Amino acid sequence: MERLNVQDEISKNKLKSIGLMVVVFLSLIFIVYVIAQFCDPAFAYLFVTIALIFSLVFTVVSYYNSDKIVLATVNARPATRKEHRYLVNVVEELSLAAGIPIPRIYVIDSQEINAFATGRDPEHGVICVTIGMMKILNRSELEGVIAHEMSHIKNFDIRFATLVAVLVGMIVIIADIFGRSLWYGGGRSRDRENKGGVLLIVGLIFAILAPIFVKLVQLAISRKREYLADSSGGFLTRYPEGLASALEKIKKYNHEGLKVSRAVAPLFIANPFSNKKVSVALSTHPDIDDRIKKLRNM
Repeated sequence: MERLNVQDEISKNKLKSIGLMVVVFLSLIFIVYVIAQFCDPAFAYLFVTIALIFSLVFTVVSYYNSDKIVLATVNARPATRKEHRYLVNVVEELSLAAGIPIPRIYVIDSQEINAFATGRDPEHGVICVTIGMMKILNRSELEGVIAHEMSHIKNFDIRFATLVAVLVGMIVIIADIFGRSLWYGGGRSRDRENKGGVLLIVGLIFAILAPIFVKLVQLAISRKREYLADSSGGFLTRYPEGLASALEKIKKYNHEGLKVSRAVAPLFIANPFSNKKVSVALSTHPDIDDRIKKLRNM
């Protein structure tokens, strides 16, 4: 099998990420514009202006505080050199090999095998692992997992995930508001339907389908980024078998004992809800067996 060109994949994913963010942002503006047309066309541009300001402020606030929000959500606590020397040493060694600042390290008191990375850039990176991961994985397997998460930080995956999550969330909320306004204000909309019925129909269809479409694209890119982090992690350690073996143990030992919000599930190296029968199209993670196969073919 042809060796994966990691740098090419990083470039492709960055372009796709930018494209997705543009689509999501334009979708948001269009939905707001249609809502304004439905409510009062005279204030359409005012609505759009307010939406732009709100989305920018909300995005900036989330951008600078995403790591704190995520860590609080999963009840993580800081790792210490005294209690977690083994983990700290691995993170320090791999950050040096990756050429990025040493991420802050956190742990989750769970016997499951899992980990995730967060932070807006390599200078503010965070790696969080479960206690179970440190107990069950051997040195090469632990290095494989940490290298995977280190790659997410180095490749700026977490920045993308945070921004898109915010924008997708706003589209879902606004589309829901629009749907409710149509439901409860149907009797008042007849005059407006005569003026712009086609626009309202198109807007309604878009408002319903846009959140679904954007979410599916987001999930697809999330899966691609997991493959990329697997490849980058294998390149970093020069030993892809370590991560492949770790994924095998994750599949064997995890039983959905890690209780976290579904909103943060895409951040983890393995889906905390993976035992549920979910369609591949709706899964935030690629199939573990497929990931193992790709790693062993590197």
